[in-house]
Amino acid sequence: MATVWRFGTVLPPAPSVLDGPDYTQADPRWIGRALAASQAKPTGGWYVVDASRVIRDTPRRYRLLGQDWVVFRDAQGVVVGPDACPHMGASLSTGRCQGGQVVCPWHGLRLGRQRRASWVPVPAYDDGVLVWARFDEEGQEPTERPFLPERPTGGLAAVMRLEAACHPRDVVENRLDPWHGTHFHPHSFGTLHVLAQSDDDIVVRVAYRVLGPLAVEVDARFHTPDPRCITMTIVAGEGTGSVVETHATPLDDQRSAVVEATIATSERPGFQWAVRRLGWFIRPLVEARARRLWVEDAAYAERRLALREQGFADLPLGRG
Repeated sequence: MATVWRFGTVLPPAPSVLDGPDYTQADPRWIGRALAASQAKPTGGWYVVDASRVIRDTPRRYRLLGQDWVVFRDAQGVVVGPDACPHMGASLSTGRCQGGQVVCPWHGLRLGRQRRASWVPVPAYDDGVLVWARFDEEGQEPTERPFLPERPTGGLAAVMRLEAACHPRDVVENRLDPWHGTHFHPHSFGTLHVLAQSDDDIVVRVAYRVLGPLAVEVDARFHTPDPRCITMTIVAGEGTGSVVETHATPLDDQRSAVVEATIATSERPGFQWAVRRLGWFIRPLVEARARRLWVEDAAYAERRLALREQGFADLPLGRG
């Protein structure tokens, strides 16, 4: 095992509740039960689109649920509508915004929050970190806003978006398997052991590498607030209260967008000063690190989908 030098907050000793090598602790049967429990939770019909800060008064195109949508901001907030002009089908995302409306680049038709023929905007919500869109979903009662995880106030928010050839369930399943971290991402994780486990969540103690062998040790809880999201909350150690939300939005039948929001906090003196003065510098570093992990984990998730489509069944190597 690679060398790990811990620094920062010292956590009291806590034994693992599991025994044996990681390939037996990472029991496919437990992962399957936890995944099934997550898929039974309500969504309110909400899907994450992207980071709030990238949606401005310039139209942007997003593929969501097999259809192209144009997304832009007006004085009231975010507008999400079909990326096809109801006049002759021009791509509205190639147009411009003026006076809170998107202007068709072909013939100048202006469209906003009001329905006009086939132009039917869907409900949108901006939680300050992420932008969401609501679509009719079978078996789901629509809600006024998404089910948001608990977040720290005044933290540094960084958002990474990446597309992968997998389903949302493959993204959630990936995060329900924390054991792969030290093997698949040795550059970021030094040690890991499980402190608590149920079909609703798992708590692990992990040494997170900061620079080479230097690592901070934290206790992190993984929990699924809805079928397309899994959150990691630091419950002890450096940055207690910090949250990483991993959201998965289906683009079509074979691809999903992974949108990961990191909301970091700390009680250490100078943290709030750093957020205010150096956030512009720190945020891209956090996003780059998240992207590096998800480039690797996207391949992991894509492999899981490919195996499932081939009829692969997990071998019974778990602890039972």
